[in-house]
Amino acid sequence: MDSSSVLSDEDYDVISNPGQRSLESSIIDLHHIPALTTYELPPSNDAKEQLSTVALSPADIQAYVRNVVDASGPGRYPRDNRTMRVYVDGVFDVLNAGHALQLRQAKFSFPSVHLIVGVLPDGQCRAHNSTPRFSHTERCELIRHCRWVDEVLPDAPWTVNDRFIIDKRIDYLALEEGSSVNPEFDKERLKGYDEVKKLGRVLPTRRTLGLTDDQVLGAYTRSEETIPFRKSSETVSRVIESEDLAETSE
Repeated sequence: MDSSSVLSDEDYDVISNPGQRSLESSIIDLHHIPALTTYELPPSNDAKEQLSTVALSPADIQAYVRNVVDASGPGRYPRDNRTMRVYVDGVFDVLNAGHALQLRQAKFSFPSVHLIVGVLPDGQCRAHNSTPRFSHTERCELIRHCRWVDEVLPDAPWTVNDRFIIDKRIDYLALEEGSSVNPEFDKERLKGYDEVKKLGRVLPTRRTLGLTDDQVLGAYTRSEETIPFRKSSETVSRVIESEDLAETSE
């Protein structure tokens, strides 16, 4: 392609911009286009009645976060619409309505949020007596397909600290209220959250009431009959071995 075939700024004005406005001025106008918002299907009436955080609007969430953030120092809640980087971490085994509603609150905590979700790896979970039922890859995929998530961090640290916050350019860490007094919550992770609180970088998400009874979920999680995840190849091998044994016995 020779230089004569390349459109100049003047050519652009004649062909695509009959008002004779320059290309630069047209590009500047793009900044006036409002940012795209995440489309959200309306919740069912049953969900609004059963789950306490479903009906919270983005305005409700932002007002709540603003009150908490400003309480730690006047004017701390950003007054402009710059994008805030918010971080949430967890095992997410298995992703449930409570997780999804917490991620929704984190996403709407400011007018514009880039939501980063850290998924704790299998090795770290096992090292802290928390063996996942689903593999790390599957848990990351579940999070990746959540509409509120902008970035998945697969190598999330078990304990966050100020260096992690700085390196990942995180503005705020979203933490569910009541986590610090939950006796089942890992104490090492709580120490990390406390360090981030000292930096004034923690924002609260409200706990969802009305979820399946924690005692029922706890019994399922601790059940000795519930085995950790196995790769599909391992499962297939076990099925084939069982079939072979059955045929032999016949």
